[in-house]
Amino acid sequence: MLEMMDIGIEKAVAYRLGGKITEDEMTMALSAIKEKIDTFGEVFLYQEIESIGGVEFDAMVEKFKFLFDVGISNIRRIAVVTHKKWMHKIIDLEGKIFKKIDMKSFSMDDKNKAIEFLKNA
Repeated sequence: MLEMMDIGIEKAVAYRLGGKITEDEMTMALSAIKEKIDTFGEVFLYQEIESIGGVEFDAMVEKFKFLFDVGISNIRRIAVVTHKKWMHKIIDLEGKIFKKIDMKSFSMDDKNKAIEFLKNA
């Protein structure tokens, strides 16, 4: 399940993940990201991860098509909110790999801090 959210930041695309992600859900999220990039030239991402139950193969194909066509150079900040400790370690590692993206993880109790992180870009 991928559910779009509104966090009150015009340049942000926000969504909650839980369970398995379908192709339609992935397409919806990627379209929202592309639309923000087309409008603002850059985008912030807010990801609230409750659980990860897998991703349909076609959803991954959509993601790779997006990365090939649009890339990640217009993604400026990513805030990931999760209670999964292992995810925090992955986000820290990704932050070191993708140096041009300001990426930070937050606990579920710190959702407001995650939103402030994006607002103060």
